[in-house]
Amino acid sequence: MRLQGKVIIVTGSTTGIGKAMASRFVDEGAKVVIHGLEKDWGEEVIHALGSENAALCIGDLQDEATIKELVRCAILSFGKLDSVVNNAAWVVSSNLDSTDASFFEKILKINTIAPFLLIKESLPYLTAQRGSVLNIGSVNAYSGEPDLLAYSVSKGGLMTLTRNLGDTLHRENGVRVNQINPGWVLTETEQQRKMSHGLSENWFEKIPSVFAPSGRLIKPEEIAAAAVYWLGDECGPISGQIVELEQHPFIGRNPPKDSSTINH
Repeated sequence: MRLQGKVIIVTGSTTGIGKAMASRFVDEGAKVVIHGLEKDWGEEVIHALGSENAALCIGDLQDEATIKELVRCAILSFGKLDSVVNNAAWVVSSNLDSTDASFFEKILKINTIAPFLLIKESLPYLTAQRGSVLNIGSVNAYSGEPDLLAYSVSKGGLMTLTRNLGDTLHRENGVRVNQINPGWVLTETEQQRKMSHGLSENWFEKIPSVFAPSGRLIKPEEIAAAAVYWLGDECGPISGQIVELEQHPFIGRNPPKDSSTINH
């Protein structure tokens, strides 16, 4: 029980990686605040985890009232707050031509500014517990793909936020801030996103080896397993770190010249 007694907010946890993390955290002894936009999905997660282990907060992170309510929900439901996992993100395709100012502002608000505001709102409680923050980024933060311009920039900003606060908050408040950058993960949303791009229903069974040397994509549960370490006491004083969870060396890799490609 590596997270015994800890109270953790997990944004974007009604599905995908967030849902897998929330479930694993409860298995490890934590209480969780579930968040998302879909009330029915959230209620399903609460039913699965048990109301004694999880509380639900539905709301749009573009609204600062939702951020305040997340923290309020944790304190009212469980009496304290040990950790925040900034997982929620708007994953949407865009390039130079299709990205205008309002679109860019929206994706930055959800993916970069909302995590900052939630850390700020949570800080008094995290400080009291000498707690931690785990930001969920993306390997796309380093440059991204041609059709993931705005998303990639938002994750690059999140990575800098992690480095900066991982230093300052650790020194001044005793709060650790770290980040996981997942590679290509097979979530429900990603399955549907690829089908909307015209791929077949079983597209994930035929991933080129350049992207998946193992022959499959990463599972949400595998990201969740790694997240436990960064929130647990066994992490010790480690802060301000970024770790890539990808199945090949991401930076500096020289893929086979004869490999076929698929935009992810």
